[in-house]
Amino acid sequence: MGSIFGRYLRAATFGESHGPAVGVVLEGVPAGLALDAATIQADLDRRRPGASPLTSARQEPDRVEILSGLAQGKTMGSPIALLVRNQDARSGDYQTLAEVFRPGHADYTYYQKYGLAPQPGGGRASGRETVGRVAAGAVARALLAPLGVTVQAYTLAIGPVRASRVDLAFAFSDPLRCADPQAAAAMVEQVQAARAQGDSMGGVVELLAQGVPAGLGDPVMDKLDAALGGAMLSIGGVKGVEIGDGFAAAGRRGSENNDQMGAEGFLSNHCGGILGGISTGQDIRLRLAIKPTPSIAREQQTIDLKGRPRRIRIQGRHDPCLCPRVAPVAEAMAALVLADAWLAQGTQRGAAL
Repeated sequence: MGSIFGRYLRAATFGESHGPAVGVVLEGVPAGLALDAATIQADLDRRRPGASPLTSARQEPDRVEILSGLAQGKTMGSPIALLVRNQDARSGDYQTLAEVFRPGHADYTYYQKYGLAPQPGGGRASGRETVGRVAAGAVARALLAPLGVTVQAYTLAIGPVRASRVDLAFAFSDPLRCADPQAAAAMVEQVQAARAQGDSMGGVVELLAQGVPAGLGDPVMDKLDAALGGAMLSIGGVKGVEIGDGFAAAGRRGSENNDQMGAEGFLSNHCGGILGGISTGQDIRLRLAIKPTPSIAREQQTIDLKGRPRRIRIQGRHDPCLCPRVAPVAEAMAALVLADAWLAQGTQRGAAL
């Protein structure tokens, strides 16, 4: 089961939705990096459930424990183990679903591959797994901070409502991570209306990485955009990724889409900050298509473990829209990719980081 991410900075997440704990072991962090639990906790607080009425009602404090890798507030160069204990799992909510495949979930495919009956909360396929990713991403942010690199993701659209401008400060504190103060109320209405009907909403999350130096990434097979795309698609609920202008470029001519250059540098950024698989020094911008939460209270048709038709309604505590919970996970994965690329750059050049 693929649970390890990265080449020079390697993150191995562990744990299940309704197990005793979730977490991550992070290897490859250089010695001497200042780090504490508060730095990691700040990112976990943005991801955790129950933070607003528009997310899952599961009440998890998500308090991080640093088990190894630190001495006197600095990394030792050894593996860093981060643990978050599950405290509000309600496995009883899933008793009636123990022998049926939930539409839109990984129940059926896990059964075909591993022979596992549906696990409470989705087990390893649950969004709860992303706790380890966000914890690791917080360490990657600390590694990137001296370079001036920042990463922020925000909700660009929910259903038919789309932001017309991006206000990063507003998005940081908005419960849906909406990037546009003028569109925020309409996005809330979309989510609340879907929830009232026992349904859910999909949307678009955009990620912006600023301060990324030119030259990160490897051409051909290990392109930076390929690494970012793979990282984003590894997040549950993400069904598509655009980098730069993405699919809009397919309707243009080269003269319209090329990023021409002048004495002061690039005159546009249609490429999204990456050319030939290597960062240009411009902002890296990408968008994620987020599917509607598959756990819905409306009646759906499915089959059980014996192939018999069943009709089910999924009860329990679920996000009516995944966008605000995906945003901090996308940030974490982008930070891990960029930190990994930075470590690779130092190795390839033989330079001290």
